[in-house]
Amino acid sequence: MATLPPGAPRGTVPSPNIWEHTATYELENRAVDRAGVIERAMRGIADWSGRTFLDLGCGTGYHLPRWADGDASGAGAARVVGVEPHPALAALARRRTRTHPTVEVHVGTAQAVPLPDAFVDVVQARWAYFFGPGCEPGLRELARVVRRGGTAFVIDNDGSRSTFGAWFRRGYPQVDPPHVQERFWAAQGWSREPLDMTWEFERREDLEAVVRIEFDPVTAEAVLAEHAGTSVDYAVNLWWRRF
Repeated sequence: MATLPPGAPRGTVPSPNIWEHTATYELENRAVDRAGVIERAMRGIADWSGRTFLDLGCGTGYHLPRWADGDASGAGAARVVGVEPHPALAALARRRTRTHPTVEVHVGTAQAVPLPDAFVDVVQARWAYFFGPGCEPGLRELARVVRRGGTAFVIDNDGSRSTFGAWFRRGYPQVDPPHVQERFWAAQGWSREPLDMTWEFERREDLEAVVRIEFDPVTAEAVLAEHAGTSVDYAVNLWWRRF
């Protein structure tokens, strides 16, 4: 398990993939959802054009320029805030966005977001902290920092379907089954949008490297032996709530 780095805030939850394999995780970021399925679904629920956008657990800031610049489906946010508990990753995120004057990055956790009350309009947390039961402190923080009428999004794996979903069930049997997760989020007042996307890698060796940081060695080698090519069909849940 990853250890906490110097300067990490109290309550930080270690993330062994990006913390221990930052360069390889960058390959994963590039491969995930190149068609923009997730962002289009998010905009269909809550457009962040001209608003304040929070990326919670932003890592190295891979998505921060996207929120600031906009895309074919809409304009960028007026202000983008990244929050990341790992100080070294937060520093990389600041470096990545140094030419974006509307972007700022802070060290902080989902349970203690370093922002004032009612500060943001739209929040994204993508594969960061919010994994169902146990994340209630972070949900309370979302209710504090999101303005009335704002929207929060949590993107997480859907272990009930897709090739990657089968890998996920195999590698993480301790994770609550999908129906438990759905009951949890519904009880918290969140809605679910099931989405289908893909991992699309340029090289087979990149896919193999990413699989090996996401799963234990036995699971990784087994699924790689069974799966050919450079793409993987991948199902996610887009959980969302309006405040």
